[in-house]
Amino acid sequence: MSRLFEQGAPDELDGLTDAWLLTGRGGGNRLNERQVSDCELMDDQWLWLHLDYSKAAVQEWMYRYSGLNELTVEALLQVETRPRCVATDNGLLIFLRGVNLNPGADPEDMVSLRIWIDNQKIYTLGLRRLLSLDDLRRLIEHGSGPEVPGDFLVMLVNLLLDRVNVVIDDLYDLVDQLEESVLIASGHHSREQLAGIRRQAITLRRFLAPQREALNRLSAERSAILSNEHHLYLRESSDRLTRFVEDLDAARERAGVVHESLVSSLTEQTNNRMYILSVIAAIFLPLSFVTGLLGINVGGIPGAESPLGFPLVMLGMLLVAAALLAFFRWRRWF
Repeated sequence: MSRLFEQGAPDELDGLTDAWLLTGRGGGNRLNERQVSDCELMDDQWLWLHLDYSKAAVQEWMYRYSGLNELTVEALLQVETRPRCVATDNGLLIFLRGVNLNPGADPEDMVSLRIWIDNQKIYTLGLRRLLSLDDLRRLIEHGSGPEVPGDFLVMLVNLLLDRVNVVIDDLYDLVDQLEESVLIASGHHSREQLAGIRRQAITLRRFLAPQREALNRLSAERSAILSNEHHLYLRESSDRLTRFVEDLDAARERAGVVHESLVSSLTEQTNNRMYILSVIAAIFLPLSFVTGLLGINVGGIPGAESPLGFPLVMLGMLLVAAALLAFFRWRRWF
């Protein structure tokens, strides 16, 4: 049995979101703050702490009591991070991103997750709720969670990818719907949706592409935490993430093709309407000239004093209109 934290560690820690003592058999026990400060581990047990890195108390605790060197703590507490993997302090420092599926949030507004892991303890640090961590907690509560720290990492990576898969499937479904309805959907509404799809695909790819490199590095990292089986699972996860990045590229390209088809369809509709208006204008132009000529207030207009003047003018205008229509039909202009 070994004590994790030195004497003097605070009994209360503002920013400690969750704490678990994992039994090594797939289950675990949730700990309160006092139990964490007094934590002593059996040989097959390990501790998982999830912390809100924005809290000043957490930052001070990480520097004084986490057992990590200053450079590692500074990396974990950075405001901006990108996915990467580094071996440090006899453990692994990993930065990952998960899609934001919280109510009212945009999935592409990805949530940063910072992880430090060794054989006795795991620190995960985040600012916003990550549903993949909730999935992992449920697995632990049901006794089907990780049995060793390497399992924790593999399971968390796969849970993150499962959530990404849901978002990409939704993107594909939306593109399919727009492809089917491109000719009948409202032009402005469809264009807004297509722009949203392309923006979401670009943003997701911007974060997932570096995460693919981080997983490649992690799957090749030789560490006592990761067994050969863990490396195999991580390589599979890296391949899976590569397919997701390719799917995002394909979704963006398909959205671009649909957008071009929609613009072409709207342009064709506009041209048809303008053509009809041009034909109508061509018919009424000579008629307007006749009515304008007869409407001038000067003497000598033919038929001004005849009761048949108006009917004859109307008949003549109808004949002119019919002649123009016949000419347009003969030239196949409509």
